[in-house]
Amino acid sequence: MGCTSCGTDKSKPGGCQSNGGCGTGSCNRLNVHDWLANLPFSDPEGSCRVIEVTFNNGSRKDFYRNNTLQIFMKDEIIAVEGVNGFDVGTVSLTGELVRLQLKKKRVHEDSSDMRKVLRLATDSDIQKWKENKAREKDAMIRSRAISRQLKLNMKLCEVEIQADGRKATFFYISDERVDFRELIKIFASEFKVKVEMKQIGARQESAKVGGIGSCGRELCCSSWLTEFKSVTTTIARYQNLSINQTKLSGQCGRLKCCLNYELDTYLDALQSFPQQAEMLDTVKGNAILVKKDIFKSIMWYVLPDSNRQYPLTIETVRKIKEMNSRGVKATELETAEVGNAQKIKEEDLQFVDVVGQISLRSLERNSQKRKQREKDRTSPPPAQQKRSEERKEVGRPQKREQTPQTKQQTTPPPRQPQQRNRPTRGPKTNP
Repeated sequence: MGCTSCGTDKSKPGGCQSNGGCGTGSCNRLNVHDWLANLPFSDPEGSCRVIEVTFNNGSRKDFYRNNTLQIFMKDEIIAVEGVNGFDVGTVSLTGELVRLQLKKKRVHEDSSDMRKVLRLATDSDIQKWKENKAREKDAMIRSRAISRQLKLNMKLCEVEIQADGRKATFFYISDERVDFRELIKIFASEFKVKVEMKQIGARQESAKVGGIGSCGRELCCSSWLTEFKSVTTTIARYQNLSINQTKLSGQCGRLKCCLNYELDTYLDALQSFPQQAEMLDTVKGNAILVKKDIFKSIMWYVLPDSNRQYPLTIETVRKIKEMNSRGVKATELETAEVGNAQKIKEEDLQFVDVVGQISLRSLERNSQKRKQREKDRTSPPPAQQKRSEERKEVGRPQKREQTPQTKQQTTPPPRQPQQRNRPTRGPKTNP
């Protein structure tokens, strides 16, 4: 996950180091693509005079009115009005798309509370902005230590200092009300700034920190998701998901926001299923509904005295419900469609995950068995081998039995070793 802006410096490790989203076009989180940027307008004077400015790499966005005669382009660093001073941000969106964002955020274009754009950021503004941004990490560590000394039940997750260093915003998480009046006094005397405390939720904290989800992609809250809807376990039940808190929870500790994405599709598919079909009256007993295969339109039932699951189509369930309404019990649950479904299920059960279950000894035994089978295949059967041996015995001439006398006559005399004239050697002498 790297881009050219964060991979050009060879002295630093590659990859995105700003917790942003390179897939959105830049390292700026929650970036919006201005697809109207290169299109000419017939009335330039009637275009939107409000621009969208992003701060702290996209973690915060706000709208500012451009009353100057200068036209600002995207990704330009500008100075805007702040609290008793100025702040520095990056232009993220201009033109007619800002009006759509204003409508989405329910902000009026002519609002009097909207602050103004001052100018393009000068070198001194950018230098002061970078110096104050470098103080945020130390301020975070010190502020957490102070809150721990005061024994406040809160967690500080981010500190944002204004570009001119006159104001600091502390973002914190807490499940209950916190009396931080004493904390504000200590912060003001410690950091010499105007202190503002903002409470956020666990989802907002995850959006500010960023990260990679279990799907392998960037977190939705840190890349494009701006509105957080409530997620409950009922949504997981509609989708036939097992209620496993570990798998259904995201990095924020809450239920994943992506559970809402396919909910409408499942609700539309569930409308074709019969209502109040949790139990069917049969001759063998009450068949209880176990699960629903929504997209295959199959409902799985189980009988009380059996562990077998019977997949029934929606039409079959409706027929049995109609029979039960007349007081007639169903004799059987299987149909032609159910038999095919059962066959598919049995074939699927044949596949077993054997990763980590195969050892070298089992492979050696298998190779030995294979060699033995090949040897048995090439060698003739025992009956044929016995017959061939009998034929050999019949065709072979019989040996006459010899008496000890004949053996003595026929055996040749032992061979005497020949003596050779070898030169004699003298006695050995010690040197």
